Amino acid sequence: MRDERLLLASVLQNLPLGVGVYDRDGNLTHSNQVLRDYTRLNQLPSRQPEETRRWRGYDTRGRLIAPDDYPGARALRGERVMPGIDFLHEGSDGVERWLRVSAVPFRREAADSHEAIVVVQDINDLKRAGEQIEAAAARYANQSRFLEATLSSIPDYVYAFDAGRRFAYVNPAMLDLFGLTAEEMVGRTFRDLDYPPELARHLNADIDRIFRDAVTVEDEVFFESPTGHAAYFDYRWGPIRADDGSVELVVGVSRDTSERRSLEEASKRSEARLRAASELVGLGVYAWDPVTGALDWDEQLRRMWGLAPDDPVDTSVYEAGIHPEDLPRVRAATAACVDPAGDGRYKIEYRVIGRHDGVTRHIATSGRTEFRDGRAIGFIGAAIDVSERRRNEAAVRASEAQFRSFADNSSNLLWIGETASGAIVYRSAAFARIWGMPREEAPDNLDTWIAGVHSDDRAGVLRALESVKAGEVTQFEYRIVRPHDDGIRWLRDTSFPIRDDQGAVTRIGGIVEDLTREDSRQVYIVSTREAEARRLAGLVRMGGAHARIFDSPPAFLDIAPVLAAGCVLVDLRRERDAGLSIPRELKARSIALLTIALDDATAGTDAAVAAMKAGAIDFLLLGDDAVLRDKLGTILAECFASVRPATRNEEASAHIARLTPRERDVLVGLVDGGTNKIIAQQLGISPRTVELHRSQVMSKLGAGSLTELGQIALAAGIAPSGASGKTRKHP
Repeated sequence: MRDERLLLASVLQNLPLGVGVYDRDGNLTHSNQVLRDYTRLNQLPSRQPEETRRWRGYDTRGRLIAPDDYPGARALRGERVMPGIDFLHEGSDGVERWLRVSAVPFRREAADSHEAIVVVQDINDLKRAGEQIEAAAARYANQSRFLEATLSSIPDYVYAFDAGRRFAYVNPAMLDLFGLTAEEMVGRTFRDLDYPPELARHLNADIDRIFRDAVTVEDEVFFESPTGHAAYFDYRWGPIRADDGSVELVVGVSRDTSERRSLEEASKRSEARLRAASELVGLGVYAWDPVTGALDWDEQLRRMWGLAPDDPVDTSVYEAGIHPEDLPRVRAATAACVDPAGDGRYKIEYRVIGRHDGVTRHIATSGRTEFRDGRAIGFIGAAIDVSERRRNEAAVRASEAQFRSFADNSSNLLWIGETASGAIVYRSAAFARIWGMPREEAPDNLDTWIAGVHSDDRAGVLRALESVKAGEVTQFEYRIVRPHDDGIRWLRDTSFPIRDDQGAVTRIGGIVEDLTREDSRQVYIVSTREAEARRLAGLVRMGGAHARIFDSPPAFLDIAPVLAAGCVLVDLRRERDAGLSIPRELKARSIALLTIALDDATAGTDAAVAAMKAGAIDFLLLGDDAVLRDKLGTILAECFASVRPATRNEEASAHIARLTPRERDVLVGLVDGGTNKIIAQQLGISPRTVELHRSQVMSKLGAGSLTELGQIALAAGIAPSGASGKTRKHP
């Protein structure tokens, strides 16, 4: 007996159930640990009124039961309560759990009353899962009823076919048309329903096509139903796909051809746009009732307006978010889309200021209005935040503007060409100065341009361009023969590949430096009188200077930043104000070109004073050519003296000024005859770093050898230090 008791006690302690014995007064006499973990009750709840609030029992119909009907109380009365009653028990921590309580009575030998064995089972997870299943089932049942009710309320004929061309579903309208029940019609084919053979073949061919090609089919046929309803019916059939993408069913809608057709098609198009918009990432979908003014926004659209998900939305909130400068356009577009005379389309971009975050966003939106009987009854639209796109576009525009500003004011020529077609798509303003011809007259492709390269240098230039197309950065020097004056110029071109997003070289570009030593005796003649301009050019050339003619002040000022140093002759006789703008603009833009004003022999002192105030260095009256030539020669000589070319020493000093402090240190070491290793030790850097700086120095100073580098340094005043170990600069 002891062994059996021990075995029973062990079993009770290890059961996943709470087991307790209560005497006839409801006091706990024996229990396992699980019961104590569940309840910690030393007395039945039915005997403790204050405990009944923590024990809420429910019968099979979900009604609360009284404490006297609790399982323990009934077992003490001799009743057997199996399988038990479900209680929602509130624990000491305030957490509620579902427990199932069972009880059976027993009577000890010679006892005159019953005691109770109470069993408590934790069914919380099971109960919660059951509740969720019931709720889901209720939702699904409700949705099914809603779908069936919806299809039943549709006056059109809705149906579906399986792969055997049998009706798989028909709505009540279709059943009424045929005078059949669902059981009589579902599973039957057109042949079974006595369709005309030709019509049946036509419809079956459409079904087969949809199953084969997954297309949507629309058509119109004449049909007389078994109930005697004869009419033209239009139908629209389409595929329903299975999980694997195959066509599982063909669903169709038919209706009498009438005014309702156009209205229904408009509704379907709106629904298709709404579905498509909702599938796109980042789109905000919304609906508007033009009759009531009600708005229905999704969460994405609320974020665009800087609203919280639960913030109410109405017309005032919508308009308050639109930038004040854009609101009139938005109102006009809204009025147009609800005008029955229009097509109902709505497409606009505007700015929105977030209600809570204050962020300004660019919103692009489009939609379509639905009309009925000549009035707007609904609107569905979608919106997307295009702020980042607009910022990127602005950055690109700013970047392009900066590039063009730099290129157009650089003395070097910048160019870009296509690798596939060879087309030259960009040249900077310096082209006109280097090639002596306007950009508009320049060759438009590389093949034509190469003809202007000196014949001895063409092969080298072609090899260099092929290297650039292969992805290398290449620097090469060559000569060109200018087409207008046959002048030869030395150029240095640093060309580089331009890659697309996939890394392919689709374009090449270059920076061209004119190495030709400029003759400062340049005279630029600005005159709107062609014959007079040629006469002045002849006088200038007789004096040994170069002449170039411009037919208007704007034409000259466009190219002025890249012209070589020289003097400008401005003819004021026809366009005085425009002519005087030249010295003003040159001074304002810090362009080192000196201006000489030319005027009619009858011009007075006021004209001379005005020219000098504008910035001209001299004022000359036009008259007899011999007198004019002498005076012009004297004035130009003074002008050229002011714009003399830089000396060799000045050029060398200017080049060295471009070096960084570390590059200058390396240059000093090279001039002193130091090796890479010695210079590295003196500067505390690696020999490899010295080698890199040395390469940069040679490139910046245009030196082809150490001897040439030493000559440039000496011209700039940097000489070897000798035994002292230090380099000294000549005064």
